[in-house]
Amino acid sequence: MSISDDAYRHMPALRGRVQDPMTSRFRRMEAWIGELDAVEAEAGRDPVAWRWSEAQREASRRDLLRGREGEDLWIFGYGSLIWDPAVRVAEFRRARLQGFRRSFCMHLEGGRGSPECPGLMAALDADPGHACEGVAMRLPGGIADEETRIMWMREMITGAYIPAFLPVETPQGEVEAICFLADRANDRFVFLPRPERARRIATAEGRLGTNREYLENLLDSLHALGIEDPEMMELLAMVREAARETAAE
Repeated sequence: MSISDDAYRHMPALRGRVQDPMTSRFRRMEAWIGELDAVEAEAGRDPVAWRWSEAQREASRRDLLRGREGEDLWIFGYGSLIWDPAVRVAEFRRARLQGFRRSFCMHLEGGRGSPECPGLMAALDADPGHACEGVAMRLPGGIADEETRIMWMREMITGAYIPAFLPVETPQGEVEAICFLADRANDRFVFLPRPERARRIATAEGRLGTNREYLENLLDSLHALGIEDPEMMELLAMVREAARETAAE
């Protein structure tokens, strides 16, 4: 097994809900990147302008992990990492990150959106008055280098996040975890009125499915873990209403 049963000892509700990392599509990102490069080229655009190069991703990863080689590493999951981490996790803990909120605030044209019908990607957006509930995941030091390469290819494909070690609270004690934060200076960062956010999520679809499905999966996972996010619940209600209005047009 790529994730042992013992990894769920602090979060038994996750058992049976986490995608086997060895079968996750996110462990095979090279092929997907190649396909997207081809799509860009066919559209007459620079086929690699949409993403970071491998050298840029590696520089970012090595810069953050410098001095931590061989150590166990924690990663904070707030979205799809919860149910599809794509890395070999040795331990899951419920976790809380202060000073940030879960927000659909990143322009999305790939995965669950397209250039013709862009969606929104979830991110950790700075907000001193809030905290984000999620899952902390421990990577054993012996495989952390290999697994973080996979994580960077997934999370830092466009360079739209700022990776940082931040303290997160868990019932078993505070840990310092890698958090992928929204970069407000990045061109992909957008802060839209809630009705526009809902409309985008209701209509966007890409190679990985619909934007709405992502939000539904997120809330389903949070509910199973006993985590409430009223803002996301309200957003889903607005998305469903926007979908009904679109269907009636």
